[in-house]
Amino acid sequence: MVSGAWRLTILTVALLLVVLIVTALAPLLIKKVGDNLEYFLFIMGICASLASGALTAANIQGIFTNNLLYIITAAVLVVSFAFRLLENKVGSFNNFMLEHMPLKVIVFLLIVGLGLLSSVITAIVASLLLTEFVSLLPLDRKSKVRISIAACFSIGLGAVITPIGEPLSTIVTSRLHGPFSYMINLLGVYVIIGVLLMGVLGTFFADNNWREKFGEDSDLIYIPEKETALKIIMRAVKIFIFVVGLDLLGNGFKPIIDTYVIHWNNTLLYIANLLSAILDNATLAAAEISPSMSAVQIKAILISLLVSGGMLITGNIPNIITAGKLKISMKEWAKFALPVGAVMLLGYYIALFVF
Repeated sequence: MVSGAWRLTILTVALLLVVLIVTALAPLLIKKVGDNLEYFLFIMGICASLASGALTAANIQGIFTNNLLYIITAAVLVVSFAFRLLENKVGSFNNFMLEHMPLKVIVFLLIVGLGLLSSVITAIVASLLLTEFVSLLPLDRKSKVRISIAACFSIGLGAVITPIGEPLSTIVTSRLHGPFSYMINLLGVYVIIGVLLMGVLGTFFADNNWREKFGEDSDLIYIPEKETALKIIMRAVKIFIFVVGLDLLGNGFKPIIDTYVIHWNNTLLYIANLLSAILDNATLAAAEISPSMSAVQIKAILISLLVSGGMLITGNIPNIITAGKLKISMKEWAKFALPVGAVMLLGYYIALFVF
């Protein structure tokens, strides 16, 4: 006879699998869900927390007392309003660059520069800078989307090399009692190669002959329509809701991760961390990383988390900021990012476990 506790465990796992599948597929298949991703993710977070019994007063208090929630929201507000005030100067700088440099070079420097700078200015600020500059580039929408996604992969990788770049690097450095340089010593080569490759990838979608295509006076090279204060505030509210939803999802899936996932071998963990495309990678890192692990194991877990985090909009904060500002749907994101992420994961796997 199956015990009540075991039945409950099976039910919990089944419910969480349903939540995971719905969270992954609904935004791809239902346009209205994709257009309201932040609210949808918040609802799925509540469902996951309810299913696992993680919707407790202590967990809710932990979410709303986390300073990062307010730092992210404030950064989105402050930087967005700053660009609103300085947009003429930003536009002039953008036009100056276009006059003196090939567009492919500009795109390469944008992707690589923001990727490496994100470890200092944070992934949040880097993604806000990205959206402002990409919106001004003389490119069609499809090219802007692909360049933005390549840049988000770059930012997601680059931010990890210092403890101040993103929460994952802070958590891992603290958990392993490492010095400030720990992450760059551990992952620096892998990160720099990945960032450079994303820069090269982005150049394929930049046309140096844009003047012939759009004309010297194309509106694409000038200031886009000014955002209203209300629109900026609403975007910050959506980011707030998105971060809360990520935390709720992380809390909901944590019992399953703690019970099952962390005990898998290196290859299975590498594959399992595809969950980072949906769940917060900092939550997964906190559950999986241990001082008793070898350097190769830690590298494998972190690289898998970082790359997977770029594969869907829900994977990390830069993705949701960029997708929200540039109006990129989950389907558009996945169509390009999933193949790119799959190739990166395969390449890194070979580098880690074959050579």
